[in-house]
Amino acid sequence: MELTIKKTKWMLPLVFAILISIFLIIFISTKTPFQKSPNKAKVPIFVESKLHTSQTRPISTIPRLAYLISGSSGDGVSLKRTLKALYHPLNQYVVHLDLEAPVDERLELVNFVKNEPLFVKVGNVRVIVRSNLVTYRGPTMVSNTLHAAAILLKEGGEWDWFINLSASDYPLVTQDDLLHTFSTVPRELNFIEHTSDIGWKEYHRARPVIIDPGLYSLNKSDVFWIPQKRSMPTAFKLFTGSAWMMLSRPFMEYLLWGWDNLPRIVLMYYANFLSTPEGYFHTVICNAEEFMNTTASHDLHFISWDNPPKQHPHFLSLNDYQNMVDSNASFARKFGRNEPVLDKIDSELLGREADGFVPGSWFEGGDANATISQYILRNITSLRPGPGAQRIKTLISDLLSDKDFHKKHCI
Repeated sequence: MELTIKKTKWMLPLVFAILISIFLIIFISTKTPFQKSPNKAKVPIFVESKLHTSQTRPISTIPRLAYLISGSSGDGVSLKRTLKALYHPLNQYVVHLDLEAPVDERLELVNFVKNEPLFVKVGNVRVIVRSNLVTYRGPTMVSNTLHAAAILLKEGGEWDWFINLSASDYPLVTQDDLLHTFSTVPRELNFIEHTSDIGWKEYHRARPVIIDPGLYSLNKSDVFWIPQKRSMPTAFKLFTGSAWMMLSRPFMEYLLWGWDNLPRIVLMYYANFLSTPEGYFHTVICNAEEFMNTTASHDLHFISWDNPPKQHPHFLSLNDYQNMVDSNASFARKFGRNEPVLDKIDSELLGREADGFVPGSWFEGGDANATISQYILRNITSLRPGPGAQRIKTLISDLLSDKDFHKKHCI
């Protein structure tokens, strides 16, 4: 009896120990959620792959355009005229006179927008009150463009394309013509004249290093050069083209958000590049895989250049009128202040009275402010295209129907 009790005392711990050992063996041999699979390669997930631009609006809808109209000292009158010639209640507008313009001229522009009943009623015209100092050949022109785009993305509601213009630009078609034609154009397209054949610009613009005083000074002065040259970039390929463009909303979002950092890297490179506006946007779009196949190489402008082109184009006059019309372009530049050809464009192409708005389905002519409540807003989504619509359609159709169109992206 005593022997049996002793066996029982040591047998129980032994059995218990064996059971614990078996449990531990089973637990260790079973895959746990903390174990890594030895045979399955883990694919890295980058946050950039999860970020996307907003969807474009359906092509069946009437497009909405977002304009930047910028000027400098003495451009106030021209800017207001261009704004009225471009105005449509469906669109969004940012206007800017740079810091070189006298305070009185900038305040006059602010008061003009604040006191125009139509602008107040519709609420689609904004003035950049805290003016930027802009050097035409430097990066400050690009930073000003991005500034306006940021305002439009934040406050401008829904729009489809961004168009940058200056006070010396002028439309050759009505906004009804433009909106009607682009209502059938894919919203992801970017109208940006571009080429990778930079030619003489390599040694005159890409390799020299410039400083734009507008980045740090309140007084306007030209860019200046430093003695050292730099090599061509190898992290991305340079492209060049027109400084005037019509860019899609998704691409503008990408430029400002830059989730893969390319827009910021390229912007920092172009901070020391002569004539930055003629390269920055082109280089970004043609090095971004998401956008490089969305380009149409045209700036929608009629511009008269020397051959080879100089820094500035010719001022247009009455002698250029027929060439402007025959170009089928939507805009033309560069116009002098109160140039007589502008009156001819108003009367023959736009149907615009002096100091008035361009008639359309939303506005029959006369005093727009007298018809705001009962007519304009009721007809805001109707369009009344005229002969200009056919001219633009011809230009766009020729561009998009080219048999090599898809081979001409970013070449």
